[in-house]
Amino acid sequence: MPDISASLALLTSPAILFFFLGAGAAFARSDLSVPEPIAKALSLYLMLCIGFKGGVEARTAGFSGDFLAAATIGVLLSALMPLVAFVILKRIPRLDRPTLCALAATYGSVSVVTFAAGQQHLADLGLASGGYMAAILALMETPAILTALLLLNGAGRREPGQRRQILREVFFGAATVMLLGSFIVGLVSGADGMARLELFVGPLFQGALCFFLLDIGLIAARRLLEGGHKLSGSVVAFALGFPVLSAALALSLARLAGLSIGDAALLTILAGSASYIAVPAAMRLAAPKADTGVFVTASLAITFPFNLTIGIALYTASAVWLWS
Repeated sequence: MPDISASLALLTSPAILFFFLGAGAAFARSDLSVPEPIAKALSLYLMLCIGFKGGVEARTAGFSGDFLAAATIGVLLSALMPLVAFVILKRIPRLDRPTLCALAATYGSVSVVTFAAGQQHLADLGLASGGYMAAILALMETPAILTALLLLNGAGRREPGQRRQILREVFFGAATVMLLGSFIVGLVSGADGMARLELFVGPLFQGALCFFLLDIGLIAARRLLEGGHKLSGSVVAFALGFPVLSAALALSLARLAGLSIGDAALLTILAGSASYIAVPAAMRLAAPKADTGVFVTASLAITFPFNLTIGIALYTASAVWLWS
């Protein structure tokens, strides 16, 4: 059964409350905003912290069969769930193929900020997860995009130079480089590196997350105000139901693989998230005709708030219940 007190603790945490503050300001038509360069710097900083701490923890714990199991489940889900999404979305009328493929990629890939919020929630509950989960996060971003590109048949219709540009955007985008690069730095430097950067990647992280979620709240609410009319009831239902389906599948596979509660919960949170950073960047090149008013608004204004308010607590409680 879901833990109500844990859910309330998540909803009343400073980071989540700042998200609601940003959303409320946007709905009130406030001129509050976070300058784009600062928002980008905050995003890179959060990815640096997540990757670096994950590398340090992975070195301390050592790579294990659990890492390989979690990585296999994560990559398979990211590669295959877009196919499931594609089949479901084909039944929704008035979705052109580029937008349909972009939606499939969005809900097969993952959200860094949802991962950060989930990781903090697990820490608050005393549920430890392996440091290598930061690497799983990075690994789960790309396969969904590649699957969507195959569904779009973009590789077959484009010039070689353009295909290389798309693949470069997927594999060498800022998020992938920062997450994997920081993970490697943490893995190499270990505890000595953490001792030098403890303040930077520890206490300061919470303040940066609050600031970043304030900006995300502003963006999500404004996306909903501007593009909400493009979201049909079927798309909204998909944006709420498909993450739960993905999370349930991830949780079942994690249980079969014998992962720890913390790893299983975090993997489930990742599977239930949706990308609004990596996928739009790739689709800008691969599917410029895809309607961002649909696939970005669905992930950022529908799925992301759902996960912050209900999803993370629900997935965590389900893992605790299943492992008890």
